[in-house]
Amino acid sequence: MTTDSIPVIDFSPFIDGDAAARAEVAAQMRQASSDWGFFYLAGCGMPQASLQQAFADSQALFALSDDAKQAVAWQNAESNRGYVGVRRERLDPNKPGDLKEAFNLAPEQPEGPRNLWPAELPAFRPQMEDFLQQCVATADRVLQAFALALQQPEDFFVSAHDQHHHTLRLLHYPALPTGFSAQGGESRAGEHTDYGSITLLFQDDAGGLEVRTRAGDWIAATPIPGTVVVNTGDLMQRWTNHVFCSTPHKVNLRSSNRERYSIAFFCHPNHSADIRCISTCSDADNPPRYAPISAGDHLLERLNATY
Repeated sequence: MTTDSIPVIDFSPFIDGDAAARAEVAAQMRQASSDWGFFYLAGCGMPQASLQQAFADSQALFALSDDAKQAVAWQNAESNRGYVGVRRERLDPNKPGDLKEAFNLAPEQPEGPRNLWPAELPAFRPQMEDFLQQCVATADRVLQAFALALQQPEDFFVSAHDQHHHTLRLLHYPALPTGFSAQGGESRAGEHTDYGSITLLFQDDAGGLEVRTRAGDWIAATPIPGTVVVNTGDLMQRWTNHVFCSTPHKVNLRSSNRERYSIAFFCHPNHSADIRCISTCSDADNPPRYAPISAGDHLLERLNATY
């Protein structure tokens, strides 16, 4: 483990400040995304009451019986909604299934797939739909800052995400029994990078998230109250030609004698978005590294490889 620190950035000047303050915050986010691909964001504008309610709803969901959870089980990558049982997902394809369970939902589109709602929790749907809206608003503000950091119009990324093809994922890492011995490199979540543009990650105080530094060391992303962890994903790395990096991370088995809850909001571009190198992210010494790809094709490839 390294002693270097993942940056902590105060986002409130971007929300409330003048042009100079907003530019300074955007520059800090660019540096952090280049050096780390991860940072903590304080003062992001997410209502604390909404976040507390979302964690309470998550705990209620995962406390349901297996039969109730299987009634809303994940079916396919095209919909990517519903309950995912322990060991069903394998984020590192070279290791056994992850020691976690999850529940996926997403902003619904008029002609798209529908979310799956547990009948036993009637308040779960309206509360999660409200939290989804809060996540979209927060992600859009982060995307505005990213656009300014790359000398693009403020709506550059937001307009490419305006169909809200995002995924909200509730995660539960059950406590493991005393004397548990991991087999074949098992972990709570295997080493991986995220698929989309950015991720907002809300953690409880259990810890366990680790991030790989550019030097190849692993550092603990210790929970910091009042912050959200932001990281850049594979599509943002392609879009920015590695100006922003997509960083491997995992959840280890330390403190696995206690439960861990987290909530991840995976921000993904419109499925039809053409992901190609941004003009300000290449020059003669750094030509475009990737061929263009549609965001939807990229997502399906990654999901089908994961399950």
